[in-house]
Amino acid sequence: MNALIPWMERAARMALRGHGQAEPNPMVGCVILDSSGNFVAEGYHHRCGGAHAEVDALRHAGARARNGTAIVTLEPCNHHGRTGPCSQALLNAGVARVAYGCCDPNPKAAGGGDMLRAAGVDAFHLPCAAAERVTAPFLYRVRTGLPWVIAKWAQSADGRIATKPGEPRWISGPESRAMVHRERGRVDAILTGMGTVLTDDPLLTVREARASRTPVRVVWDPRLSIGVDRALVRTARETPTVVACTPEALAERSSHANMLRECGAEVRAVDGLRALLASLRTQCATLPAGDRTGASTVLVEAGAGLVRSLHAEGLINDVWVFTAPHTIGDAGPRSMAPMSAAALAGLPCVWHGTRGVDAVEVRRVGG
Repeated sequence: MNALIPWMERAARMALRGHGQAEPNPMVGCVILDSSGNFVAEGYHHRCGGAHAEVDALRHAGARARNGTAIVTLEPCNHHGRTGPCSQALLNAGVARVAYGCCDPNPKAAGGGDMLRAAGVDAFHLPCAAAERVTAPFLYRVRTGLPWVIAKWAQSADGRIATKPGEPRWISGPESRAMVHRERGRVDAILTGMGTVLTDDPLLTVREARASRTPVRVVWDPRLSIGVDRALVRTARETPTVVACTPEALAERSSHANMLRECGAEVRAVDGLRALLASLRTQCATLPAGDRTGASTVLVEAGAGLVRSLHAEGLINDVWVFTAPHTIGDAGPRSMAPMSAAALAGLPCVWHGTRGVDAVEVRRVGG
């Protein structure tokens, strides 16, 4: 194994600290070693519009970066935007070597590696699974024009995602729910379906964590049947809400659409789930104060039907599965988890751990 790989993995862990603030930019981490290969400093891209990871790390390194090595998860940019090009910052710092885990596919920013090599720096691509995982959402957005989609669900030990009538509806414990709320506060949109709206009448707001963002709530309602008495509609003036339906439903139920708009919801007609996600990537929601930027990350909190439909169209990138230690038994056909244990086990594991008594696993579906 290349001796720089552990440092690249450390840079990837640093990059994750930017989740929820760096987007729509990529999450990027950087580690600086001195000329003897000893650790000097590290940094990451804290927020969109702020210093990039290389600049953050170089600030901490100071003169010790001269003749040293920079290990960065993504090829240094060569772009004059809100900040200067990272390739020039590395050159100015006198770094002798630059290893990057992923090549930048963005034509506006790519070319940093070539620029450094032309200036005499030993810049090279060092493939690393950890760097590829953390950069995958950005690469996917550039390649497809779609947001990165995370599907989340809680299930019992026997693979049920719904409890029996009369039983408490929570399957996962408070620690798992707190983790979900933290993720809600980092994404741009939360997508749910009418089955969940009718069964749970959720708010889908961030309540148990400090939020970096206020996610737009999106309901996939093909028939435009959501009632104005539902919590998502009642609170649409406080929290941005989009009701997405088919063009046919909008034409047939235009008066109902106007009622939803009067409640503060945006009604959007799209030709299916892929078109919905593409529209969210272009524009998340229209607010009285103006337009929100497009969604980079969408969290799906829905029943098995919508999750399976998204998966069938290849629109899910990650799944977060919270498995409680107890069993539920037969709670009806709608209670079965979207994926079987065997199907989950066949997906690459990005992370696994525990929250309270629940087992948590993050699996990569596509991207």
